[in-house]
Amino acid sequence: MKDEVIRSISVKRNSVEFEVYGKYALFSDPITRVGGEKFSYQVPTYQALKGILESVYWKPTFIWVIDAVRIVNKIQTEGKGIRPIKMCGGNDLAYYTYLKDVKYQVLAHFEWNENRTNLQSDRNENKHHNIARRSIEKGGRRDVFLGTRECQAYVESCKFGSGEGFYDDYGELNFGFMLHGIDYPDENKNKKEDGTPSRNFDVRFWNCTMKDGIILFPTPDDGLIKRRTVFENQPIKEFIIGQNICSVDNEGGDE
Repeated sequence: MKDEVIRSISVKRNSVEFEVYGKYALFSDPITRVGGEKFSYQVPTYQALKGILESVYWKPTFIWVIDAVRIVNKIQTEGKGIRPIKMCGGNDLAYYTYLKDVKYQVLAHFEWNENRTNLQSDRNENKHHNIARRSIEKGGRRDVFLGTRECQAYVESCKFGSGEGFYDDYGELNFGFMLHGIDYPDENKNKKEDGTPSRNFDVRFWNCTMKDGIILFPTPDDGLIKRRTVFENQPIKEFIIGQNICSVDNEGGDE
């Protein structure tokens, strides 16, 4: 039952809950993009949900961790003929398969980015948490979209698990091997032999399973996740409080 799955989730003191919905979503399966076509995964990826939350509120001081997502509406797809711009000029014809009429409930929390020790003075958990919650109530600080820019989305505060969902008593459904997310160089927890951050650009994959409409995500450093390094020892943008980043103590709240 849905309630049993929800009770098994560990809620942190800095957790946030929200609902995101829209007419269309496109969480592209990378396998289908080789020929110029795009076909959406049936459910959102960890990285897509993290991107939504970063559009709501983000600072390099912390990293959002997605704990769970609830699929509220029935999974439906719709194909569209698209005329994308070719790299050499002109237009081409391609077919994109979108999810339509989507609604998700998300539970997440944040952790400090240990690769940015110079931002320790910005680690005010209570204030970051309050700003994040107010930003959710306002619908986010930046435009929110579901997987790709043309799929506009809307964010509202909610209680995770509230209301009726299409898959509440559906049982277990496996979506197979799919993308989990990306470890960017400034967030990658892996270390070099000398103990310094690896600064690698890694891609993560996992076997996705939904139970009674709820997907429980493993953390990015979970041993069950398959990881591939794409680029090694990448440069990291530097953030300095007072120069190119504002201290949380001087934040304007949810404006």
